[in-house]
Amino acid sequence: MHIDKIAKREIKIGFRNPWAYSFMALFSLFSLALLIIQSQSFMEGYTYTTGTMLNLILYLLPLMTMLLASFSLTAEKEEGSWQLLSTYAITTPAFLWGKYFGLAVVLVSIVCFGYGVSGLLGSFLGTGFTLSALLFFLFFSVCIVLLFLGIAIVVGTLSKNRWQALTFGVSIWFFFILAWPTILISVVSFLPYTWIKPILQIATCLNPAEFVRIFSVVRMGGGSIFGPEYYNWVTWMQSPFGIVGFIALSIGWIVCTMGIATFIWERGRYRD
Repeated sequence: MHIDKIAKREIKIGFRNPWAYSFMALFSLFSLALLIIQSQSFMEGYTYTTGTMLNLILYLLPLMTMLLASFSLTAEKEEGSWQLLSTYAITTPAFLWGKYFGLAVVLVSIVCFGYGVSGLLGSFLGTGFTLSALLFFLFFSVCIVLLFLGIAIVVGTLSKNRWQALTFGVSIWFFFILAWPTILISVVSFLPYTWIKPILQIATCLNPAEFVRIFSVVRMGGGSIFGPEYYNWVTWMQSPFGIVGFIALSIGWIVCTMGIATFIWERGRYRD
């Protein structure tokens, strides 16, 4: 079996999964809440309202991605589907990348549906997102989904059942989204001043939510809020090579996480 066949199978399973429709309803309500917040702001570019909306997206989308994707992999183990699939001529990379692309289609469809509902309703009421704002939030959301999907695949390979996936997924989400600023401030407070800037830059690359957020804010013209420690990041992201570098960093993150997942799954496959 090839990657495309696994991906098609995952898309069929994904759109039959009640969890997918629950998340679709939740994200649609969430996007409508963003519409209400946006309707109270009349400024373009990066504003306090825009920052609030980005933070709200960061709270929901990574957790939704972690749960849906990790549950998909643990279901293969619990229901015995993987034991059946492993009797075919299928390699571990083909299986996991097929899962990745199939889940990506399902999750991006959920995101597009949610923004589509808010966009249509906003146009009807005359208080909707501008096209540029809608495309920006869609781009931001898709990047978050694709990057955290790789982490979710790793969680799924590590977990033996859904309860473990839930525990690991929520813990990783809490670390990257909620605890990260506190931990980072605590660590750099013990470092010499000359070390702070390079440590912050390295740490930013280690958190996909952080570098996607920084890139998005900088591209909207709000880079000054990060202060002098991020001056080099802001300058680089505003340059013509900023988008190329961001894409390269994102692809590197995805390939790295999928490589880790392949190693873990392959190791467990031979043990079994």
